[in-house]
Amino acid sequence: MLYGRGTERAAVDRLLAAAGGGRAGALVLRGEPGIGKSALLDAAAEAAAGWRVLRAAGVESEARLPHAVLSQLLAPALGELDGLPGPQRAALERTLGLADGPAGDRLLVGLAVLTLLGDLAERQPVLALVDDLQWADPESAAVLRLAARRLGAERVALLLATREDDGPDPAGLPDLRIGPLAEPDAAALLHHLAPELPDPARVLAAAAGNPLALRELPHGADTGALPPAGRLRLAYHGQVSRLPGRTQRWLLLAALEETGALEVLLRAAAESGLDAADLAPAEEQGLLKVDLTAGRVAFRHPLLRSAVADRAPLVDRLAAHRALAAAHGPAEPLRRAWHRALAATGRDADAAGELAAAAGAAAARGGHTGASAAYERAARLSPDPDLARRWTVEAVEAALEAGEVDRAERLALAADRPDADPVTRAHLLFARGVAEFWRGEHGPAHRRLTEAAALVADPHPGPAARVLVQAVHVAWYDGLPAVRDTLTALTALPLPVDDPLAPVVRYLAAALGPLVGEQGQEQGQEPDADPAGAGGAGVGVEGEGVEGTGAGRAGVGAPAAGADPAGAGATDAGRAGVGAADAGRAGVGGPTLPEAERAARAAGAAVPVDLALACGAGLVPGHDAEVLDLARRLVREGREAGAFGTLPTLLFFLAEAELFDGRPGLAADHAAEALGLARDTGQPLWTGQLHGFLAYLSAVRGDGDPCREQAAAAFARGGAGAPWARWALGVLDLGAGRAEDALGQLAALTGGPHAHHVSAVRAVPDLVEAAVRLRREERTAGPLAGFERWAARADRPWARALVHRCHALLAPDELAEDRYLAALAEHAEQPRPWEQARTELLYGEWLRRGRRKAEARAPLRSAEQAFRRLGAGPWAERARLELDATGGPAAAGPDRTVAGLTPQESQIVRLAAQGLSNREIAAQLFLSARTVGHHLYKAYPKLGVGSRTDLAGVLPALS
Repeated sequence: MLYGRGTERAAVDRLLAAAGGGRAGALVLRGEPGIGKSALLDAAAEAAAGWRVLRAAGVESEARLPHAVLSQLLAPALGELDGLPGPQRAALERTLGLADGPAGDRLLVGLAVLTLLGDLAERQPVLALVDDLQWADPESAAVLRLAARRLGAERVALLLATREDDGPDPAGLPDLRIGPLAEPDAAALLHHLAPELPDPARVLAAAAGNPLALRELPHGADTGALPPAGRLRLAYHGQVSRLPGRTQRWLLLAALEETGALEVLLRAAAESGLDAADLAPAEEQGLLKVDLTAGRVAFRHPLLRSAVADRAPLVDRLAAHRALAAAHGPAEPLRRAWHRALAATGRDADAAGELAAAAGAAAARGGHTGASAAYERAARLSPDPDLARRWTVEAVEAALEAGEVDRAERLALAADRPDADPVTRAHLLFARGVAEFWRGEHGPAHRRLTEAAALVADPHPGPAARVLVQAVHVAWYDGLPAVRDTLTALTALPLPVDDPLAPVVRYLAAALGPLVGEQGQEQGQEPDADPAGAGGAGVGVEGEGVEGTGAGRAGVGAPAAGADPAGAGATDAGRAGVGAADAGRAGVGGPTLPEAERAARAAGAAVPVDLALACGAGLVPGHDAEVLDLARRLVREGREAGAFGTLPTLLFFLAEAELFDGRPGLAADHAAEALGLARDTGQPLWTGQLHGFLAYLSAVRGDGDPCREQAAAAFARGGAGAPWARWALGVLDLGAGRAEDALGQLAALTGGPHAHHVSAVRAVPDLVEAAVRLRREERTAGPLAGFERWAARADRPWARALVHRCHALLAPDELAEDRYLAALAEHAEQPRPWEQARTELLYGEWLRRGRRKAEARAPLRSAEQAFRRLGAGPWAERARLELDATGGPAAAGPDRTVAGLTPQESQIVRLAAQGLSNREIAAQLFLSARTVGHHLYKAYPKLGVGSRTDLAGVLPALS
């Protein structure tokens, strides 16, 4: 029976009612130890009559064991995994140790959990309860958080309980603070628990409304002015101290054994010379409970478990760990190895080796956090300095894989010594560089990464190339000299001709080399440097399946022992021929993007990861159509392979190419999906980029408030999204007629430190338009000259059209028309609706100002129609007003509109119109099938259709 808690119970009841009605949800209960969180979970389980209830609890000493809580939660449902789609089932089975093979990506595992819960909920509503989340292993906590964020129309409720500021943070989920009981409720509870208590006022004052303290303190001594948790620990110490010595040793075994498995504890007790009868006094006092049916031992409260472990002498704890190590069989190698390591009193080669082997197995199942902790401990135990350094490197890399960048940096900094071998130092420097990059310290990060690559460039050019790929990414935000130096180092590497990265490096030289050379010539340097038109997002590459850093598998790639697992050791023959000198002339004879892709695939490239860099870099020289084609392919392959750590990158490149190709609706859908994935996988760099990109899409539509909100979010996440955000604000002001404000934003972008980014280069025509409107043509000279050179290198009709448009704006009247007509002719050769409509609008305005109203109507009408199809409201209105001024009728609207769809609804409708089933769509978009059906149901009335078969008719408008 609960006393009080009306507000809390009402919140839980609302959660259950919504889930029972098909609106899934999650709630996090937060509060101090003993405040009643577990009681609320119990009450929820009782209220969920007829539901499928799954339950798990974190254990303090189990937090280092990967997926322990997830295994516990899903144990009753493991017999139903066969219904999952193949990749999801395989990923979840490998993660839980039910099958051999590499670990599944964290997002794929989260999707498998979501699908499993949805399948269970088809038969009856599901309530998933997780207590003591602060002690859950980070891998389980991350998977649960992913699943909770993507719950939709399932009959699933997820209720989590955690301490206020401890352990994994389930950020992004609604929470409820659980406070002390009100005095009347506390008094009623105390009377129920201890009706004969002689001085209830003393206990009420000491308990301070904490229900567990009200239960325990009547049986303990006066504990003075300690807070409730401290009083409870002393009370438990007193209760345990009065037990027989053999019983206390039995309790210590139970406190140190994470699983609570009775079979293991009985074996450990036998190893310690104890038997089941020795546990009886603790059972009689209710300190723990033995569940013979489940085969588990559970303490009355986690604080009691902690108190038992804390009070035990060191000699007893060491003996208990030895007994538990002996009790664990080969089925639990990590638990056995940890107990053996914790029992060691000094350097122990055998214990260290066993723990390191178990860490490797844990990492293979995706338990990178636990593996990192185990490798770190193994390094401390090892008497062999070489093995200790090797395992420290493994600990660092596992921490990077887990997204624990700060921890990786701490370990690397402690282990980085000048006398370490070059490969070890390269690993450690790489980790430190990644951590600095994630803090926005681009200069130090770039120096660290290039130093790491230099250490291994001669013996291991392949791994060094992968480090320099990351360095190029970092350099993009550090400045043009860093880009020049990194590209020079990358192209100078003597890669074997059959290395999968060799074609990628050759393409980078072809794409960036001319820009590098141009910048070097401007500064009086040799033509081997500085790409002046590169995209801020254009050359970043994320490691496959890496969440949080996007870097774990992009590292040095050779273990500390000095081997080259990538198979890319240096040889005297068969070099790739991409030295530094090639950079300056690569624009003449370098491969195209399709040629680089084919060669990389033929050489065994890891797709999509190894091709992501080339894909983004293709936007730099204006190879937009090739990027669009490749990005579509890589996104599809990334979904199929479960490379979800890379998908935000690839989806962003795809969205950029779709936008430039005149498909803003598709671009918005893919950018919104990428933003959700970047958040879910902990990639702050990409969330900033995507906020900036979405701000630009809002600016084109004239949605001022969303544009400014997205831009603010981009600026708040550092420099990565700033160029797109600034372009967005400039276009918003330009579309609204605020030329002064627009010029300020666009001049800061095209003349600032990000002038080499894709968005800055392509914003130059907007800068020219704003400057001309203000009669400040002198502001355009430098940026326009650079844009002309870029367009000449791009050698695409759409790029030449923009140059002609800029010169038309700047030309005297007697020359302007020829420029406008030349621009329109180039647009006709390679249509891009947004830019073509912009040119038509400007030409129509020029004709109207010249009193050629009849001639102005055709380009203005065409522009208005295109703007309306693109959803560019302010621009369409501007064209309509100009058309009105000519005396011409307004243009007819598009045949069918699809306004009102959310990005997710739009994406689902498009896939459904292509014939995909709900389950197939769910697998692509990382949702449940029921949620897909829910979104389709909501979309039908917005589209004016009544069934799935009618969707084919709206597909052209959606595309």
